[in-house]
Amino acid sequence: MNFFVRTRKKLSKILKAFFRKRQSRIGIYGPPNAGKTTLSNRIVRDWTGDVVGPVSEIPHETRRARRKEGIVISNSNGNTLTIDIVDTPGVTTKIDYKEFMEYGLEKEEAIKRAREATEGVAEAMHWLREDIDGVIYMLDSTQDPFTQVNIMLVGIIESRKLPVLIVANKNDLPDAAPNRIRSAFPQHPVISISGLEGNNVEELYEKMLDYFG
Repeated sequence: MNFFVRTRKKLSKILKAFFRKRQSRIGIYGPPNAGKTTLSNRIVRDWTGDVVGPVSEIPHETRRARRKEGIVISNSNGNTLTIDIVDTPGVTTKIDYKEFMEYGLEKEEAIKRAREATEGVAEAMHWLREDIDGVIYMLDSTQDPFTQVNIMLVGIIESRKLPVLIVANKNDLPDAAPNRIRSAFPQHPVISISGLEGNNVEELYEKMLDYFG
């Protein structure tokens, strides 16, 4: 009898692993302070009641990739999408510990954060190369999208032939210019939202169902 119980448990684990693997892993990428964790939290909270992690005005608050599994997004037509959300550290070409000190951190803590943030960027790039099925690329629509990091990252995503939705975030701010982002990346769909206020997130969910389903 024990043999059959063990076999059934082992088979159950294999089946669970199989179905987990079939879920799309959607990475939320972009530069620091674009609102990646704010959006991750909104998606997870809207569909599960949970959150991914804390947000902060200090750059690189997210210094390790964080994943929430089995999020089911649906619409009134009965369409559903099951995804794992991967909230990644902000990608940049330069991390200086002095930047953290400008926010009141002591030198030792600032150096520690800078080292962790550098490791986090490497981890984010590893996820992109190995474990991501689709990308939400977050941009602050009050900032210039024509940067080396944005051009490089979108190019890497395209070279992997991953579906990518570009999100022009912070449209609740008076100097937001989502059309500037549309001009920068006309080859990809651009959704203008406010992850903080929830503006237009329903359109984002519909596009996710379309694009990642």
